[in-house]
Order: sequence, then structure tokens, then C-alpha cells
Amino acid sequence: MLDTDTTVLSHHRDAARLWGKGGRDYDDISFVISDALAHAAQRLAASAGDAALDVATGTGWTARNVARSGADVTAVDISEALLDAAVTLSGPGHPPIRYRQADAEDLPFADAQFDRVISTFGVMFAANHEKAASELSRVCRPGGRLALATWVPGGSVAEFFGLIASHGDAPAPARSPFDWGEPDCLEGLLGGSFDLTFERGVSNAYHDSPEHIRNWYMRGFGPVRDVMDRLERDARTAFIRDLDAYHARYETADGLLHIKREYLVTIGERR
Repeated sequence: MLDTDTTVLSHHRDAARLWGKGGRDYDDISFVISDALAHAAQRLAASAGDAALDVATGTGWTARNVARSGADVTAVDISEALLDAAVTLSGPGHPPIRYRQADAEDLPFADAQFDRVISTFGVMFAANHEKAASELSRVCRPGGRLALATWVPGGSVAEFFGLIASHGDAPAPARSPFDWGEPDCLEGLLGGSFDLTFERGVSNAYHDSPEHIRNWYMRGFGPVRDVMDRLERDARTAFIRDLDAYHARYETADGLLHIKREYLVTIGERR
């Protein structure tokens, strides 16, 4: 079920449109990082009967991972298009997942409402880091647990986003989302409310060719689709060339691509 009776903050409306461009095909993007999504969900350690919240759920991959435990899962995102896909993909699971359009900086929930709170490569893209972190803390009960998966600064994903930005015309964010992949920054954002521990990981994905992975991104990854939609023919050709060159570096001896993406899992125990 989907509840859209919530206002997305004005400074996130462009982001909602951007990420929503992938629609249901964004689930393929989640598939290729599903090892990292599972890492965070397992470290959340939800149990049957726990009230759990997934922030920036996308097409619901992490929400479904958490629901495997029998937890009572609520999942939110700013994109109605992604939430529509999540509802379809989740089907009539038991217990059912409640999907709701909501902004990470203004969660429509009571203080200490959830036993478990998770976000996988989602809350890191909120514009106001302090406000988003404050909301994660506010809705998690004392003794509850937080789990985050975030891309690290200087890693392959940060480089990939830099490539996309170099071909687009969107202004750079005031704060880098990759700050959420730095333990010192996370201590500043969340350490006042949580006792934090950190685990580093590498997500592994495999593709037949640069063209194969490029087509996945062009179908399901909103930031790539958005740039492609905006570029004229020659500029689009240059973007494709740079995407293919970036991914060709991951070619293995057997001709396949082995894409490695470095990430950080943060586990917080709410004081």
C-alpha cells in the first residue's frame, strides 16, 4: 500500500523528479549492489515484531530485505514513481510493507516510533545533512538500532558521480553526499545520539561489456537518464564515450567487467 499524503520539501522536488526517472527499472540498479544492501540489512538485526523504518527506499529492495525478519516495515521515499514500483515489486508480502512518500529531513512519524531504522545509499543524498541525521535520531527509540550503507569519498562511485556531473548542468550540492561515507563526519552527525561502529565493504557486480552496463544506467538510473535527456547529439555521444571508457577499466581477463564499489556500513545503538 502507498500513502502519498505527505509534502516533499521544496528543495528536494528536483531530486524527486531526477531519481524517479528510473521508475521500475531502478530495481535493476539495486540488484547490482544487492550484496551491500544485504550487508546493511543483516547488521540492522531486525526481529519479528520490531517496528522498522527504511528511509529513501527507492524500489523497496532494502525494505523487503528487512521484512524477511518478520519486522513491521514502513518505507519512505521522496519519489512517487519509485514508490509505485516498490508497491508492485513487493506484492502481498507478510507482514505487508507500508510505503509512504516522505522527506528524510521531515519524517512524518512520532519521536521514538521505531525499533530499527535503516537507509541504504539514500539518506546521504538529503540536502541538509544535519536535519536528516536529526530525523534519523528522533524517530529511533532508546535502545534501538540504526544501520546505514553509504558510498565512500574518493571511491569509484564518487568518481562516477563526478563523471555524470561533468556532462550535466546541475549545480554542485552545498554539501557532498559522500561525507556520509566518512566515519569522522558520521560521528559529528550522529555520535551525539548513537554509539557508532563502522564496517567497510566492497560491492561486486559483473556485466558483459561497457555497452551492457551503460544500457542498464540509461534505463534505470535517474541521474544518467536526466543527462541523456538534456544533451544534444554530439554532447550525448561524448557522454556515452566517457561512460564506456570509465567502465572499460574494469574489464577482466575473460572479457567481462567486474565493477567494484567501495562502501561503509554504519551501525548505531541509540542511547
